[in-house]
Amino acid sequence: MCGIFAYLNYKTPCTRKQILEILINGLKRLEYRGYDSAGVAVDGGNECNCKYAPMRLIKKRGKVCMLDEEIQMQEDLNFDLVFDTHCGISHTRWATHGEPNAVNSHPQRSDKENEFVVVHNGIITNYKDIKAFLIKKGYEFESETDTEVMPKLMKHFWDTHKNDPNITFRELVEMVIQQLEGAFALACKSRHFPGECVCTRRGSPLLVGVKSDTRLSTDHIPVMYSKDVMELDSEQDLTSKAYHNHHLPEDIGCGAGFSQGYRVVGPLFLAQADHRGMLQAPTGLQRVESTTELTPIGDAKEIEIFFASDASAIIEHTNQVIFLEDDDVCAVVDGVLSIHRLKRNLEDSHIREVITLKMELQQIMKGNYGYFMQKEIFEQPESVVNTMRGRVNFETYEVVLGGIKSYAGEIKRCRRLLFIACGTSYHSAVATRQLLEELTELPVMVERASDFLDRNTPIFRDDVCFFISQSGETADTLVALRYCKAKGALILGITNTVGSSISRESHCGVHINAGPEVGVASTKAYTSQFISLVMFGLMMCEDRISMQGRRKQIIDGLKSLPGLIDEVLKMDNQIHTLAQELYQQRSLLIMGRGYNYATCLEGALKVKELTYMHSEGILSGELKHGPLALVDKAMPIMMIVTRDNTYEKCMNAVEQVQARSGRPILICDKGDATTVSHGSKVIEVTRTVDCLQGILTVIPLQLLSFHIAVLRGYDVDCPRNLAKSVTVQ
Repeated sequence: MCGIFAYLNYKTPCTRKQILEILINGLKRLEYRGYDSAGVAVDGGNECNCKYAPMRLIKKRGKVCMLDEEIQMQEDLNFDLVFDTHCGISHTRWATHGEPNAVNSHPQRSDKENEFVVVHNGIITNYKDIKAFLIKKGYEFESETDTEVMPKLMKHFWDTHKNDPNITFRELVEMVIQQLEGAFALACKSRHFPGECVCTRRGSPLLVGVKSDTRLSTDHIPVMYSKDVMELDSEQDLTSKAYHNHHLPEDIGCGAGFSQGYRVVGPLFLAQADHRGMLQAPTGLQRVESTTELTPIGDAKEIEIFFASDASAIIEHTNQVIFLEDDDVCAVVDGVLSIHRLKRNLEDSHIREVITLKMELQQIMKGNYGYFMQKEIFEQPESVVNTMRGRVNFETYEVVLGGIKSYAGEIKRCRRLLFIACGTSYHSAVATRQLLEELTELPVMVERASDFLDRNTPIFRDDVCFFISQSGETADTLVALRYCKAKGALILGITNTVGSSISRESHCGVHINAGPEVGVASTKAYTSQFISLVMFGLMMCEDRISMQGRRKQIIDGLKSLPGLIDEVLKMDNQIHTLAQELYQQRSLLIMGRGYNYATCLEGALKVKELTYMHSEGILSGELKHGPLALVDKAMPIMMIVTRDNTYEKCMNAVEQVQARSGRPILICDKGDATTVSHGSKVIEVTRTVDCLQGILTVIPLQLLSFHIAVLRGYDVDCPRNLAKSVTVQ
């Protein structure tokens, strides 16, 4: 939902054409996030490296390719002009305040002279109050966005402090963000500070990529703070024994790069708190580099720095990245990168690590497929193997999830397990709830994050809360995580994105290793989340003798799963034929129960997301309590009927549908002649262990929704009104 991409080249000559190509390609990598307009801001004018060059904003409603065409039409720009140092920012907008058009697109500006410009991902909840204040000060607004208050407030502070020779761009941005409420990630540019870029985040993702031909000064960047005194919890004061048993080291890195009033708080040798808030002795002391800034070593200071909402926009340039945390302010001045915060809390990390990404560019390319979603559906035999690799030993029947192994004892002693998620991630929890209850013998609750928050659900210190999100940035899920964490519960994250907010804020967790997922409608992440939760259940019951037979059955099923998925995918042509018969329909009901109920929910969601057709996942046991009224010979109905412990009940539902002139399309076990005889059309899938059958039965529904969308002429990878990463509530 919205995408930010910024590029700064320092002492690295680039033509304006090259800079714009980098910005446009960065936006194209972020298209999957969902958007309706796009824009860029670069230095204008045709003089080489003019200190206070005018700024050019180019914005366009529609796709990034339309923005690219608009750029090529700017006849007054010299595209061959070379910049030794330059900062450009760009954005894809998903409309929240104001309709999609060029005026409401980002970057938003401070005034007609474009003194300050900002691109923004998120929602500012108090923008109306700030806007009213600025209007009283004489500022005129041209857009309907919440974003426009930020560059105008920046200019207001600049006009107030511009006679101060020591005022910095970073300090202006800090003044602004102190006034903001809500969620945001920002990239800021100003003609008063040429070649500089300031970025910050709170609740929305943002990362930094660094590219240099020489070794960097550090791979651990200390954070600089504006207050010398650490904020301690109210229950702990400076006289506590835990505080005085450990000393604070002397300030480190007191050289160049410090702004007045700032100092680096080094490694705090304090007693560390566990997730209950109880103090424990530290396991060891860690030293970090003494430098306060990131810069190339040696005389050559050439460096390129990228800011983006997602690593997919950066990976083609560099695999060296820094994940910013909430309230970080990252400033680049004269090619030197530093990270600042206004204040320090006890729980804050005092460094930001430069991480090497293992993602490859080819992983986010379509390859021989026409759509990203199609590619991701067909990657599932490989993605499920990657999810299990190194975790399941099929010879010894051992399952080890390294990310939660040390917490296994505490999880087994908990009061209950809560699984909190949204959309497809929620369905993965529903799909495995029955199995987890069986294997752990613990109460299992599955909650939609938004509803969970609305109810202020009671959480106890001996609860274990799982937060499932493909991106790791889902706003409702993240807020629910913080709510549960504040209550003292153990927090486990299940995500597909290394360095995401959920993965950083959880006490432990599982990375599903599904690989990058670009299509807005999730496919392979669902099956990998499903398997990750199954592996968790297997790990929890490894020492129970009564469970060993069931464990071996499931592990053997996991071993054969990639081959079975491959067999289902070979039915693509058959499913395409079915799609041709359904694509002109206005509704589709999908029914099932037991382990396949979640498949119905997920399949119906895919149909809605991609085809814009009404679809509903219905529990077969509820058929007589209302949905049966919808059944007639014209209503398309799909029913999932497999040979598990609900088979007889599912067959009763099939017969009830047929008795009302319904013509059910059945998804059933391969070779089940009895079931096949009841279907008007049939999709036969290979039979596996009952608790894993949902992985095989969901794939035909993924393919069906894909083919219907293509036949209807819709954008499969970017459905209307939807975003891949929902970073606002």
